[in-house]
Amino acid sequence: MRRFFLIVLFLCLQPAWVAAGPLCSPLTYGGNAYSVCRVDLREIRLETFNLDGKGAPLGSFTALAESLSAEGKELGFAMNAGMFDEALKPIGLYVENGAQAKKLNRRDGYGNFHVKPNGVFYITGDRAGVAATDAYVKLNEKPDFATQSGPMLVIDGKIHPKFSQTGMSYKMRNGVGVLDAHTAIFVISENAVNFYDFALLFRDGLKCANALFFDGTVSSLYSPELGRNDGFAALGPMVGAVKVK
Repeated sequence: MRRFFLIVLFLCLQPAWVAAGPLCSPLTYGGNAYSVCRVDLREIRLETFNLDGKGAPLGSFTALAESLSAEGKELGFAMNAGMFDEALKPIGLYVENGAQAKKLNRRDGYGNFHVKPNGVFYITGDRAGVAATDAYVKLNEKPDFATQSGPMLVIDGKIHPKFSQTGMSYKMRNGVGVLDAHTAIFVISENAVNFYDFALLFRDGLKCANALFFDGTVSSLYSPELGRNDGFAALGPMVGAVKVK
């Protein structure tokens, strides 16, 4: 009986991502290797991050983890979350703690961000969503956290129309999809993949009806469970799982 009590006490004292199982784990799909992080917002708090308390870009997972630790919080996992300019600030919609730091970007232009439709990942309370930019506008959402990126990978169950199975652009990539109203799934590839294969993983492998590309060149992951704290590139917006210690 005493042993049972100690086991229960131990589990209750663990951070949510330990007690509920690992946040991040490896996955092989379609001959490609990935790291996949699942977050149920009913159990774990998820936030976006960009600037520190003095208004300067955090720039790295290490700086983010140290900043949270100083507030008595622990970083369970993190990933870069949207494209940014030379000052490491977002180029599209960005919302943090209900405050909009950058408005929605619907302009045309060059680069992946402007491959339409692009989209928005947003968090409102214990709900998470991914929507193409025009669809997001119609939602009239008032998110607690949001970040815009592009292109969309999966749109209402369909792979982005500009992706080809024979696409020859192979890079490390990362992105986010939603399994349901409360579950966000973050993925980073461990080998170079094209857009079509990456989108196929979200749609068919992970059953996400909507998914959004975050980046390719700077794709990075922080996961103590996987021994990862990627620091090879300066980062703009980030998304991470947070637990009060």
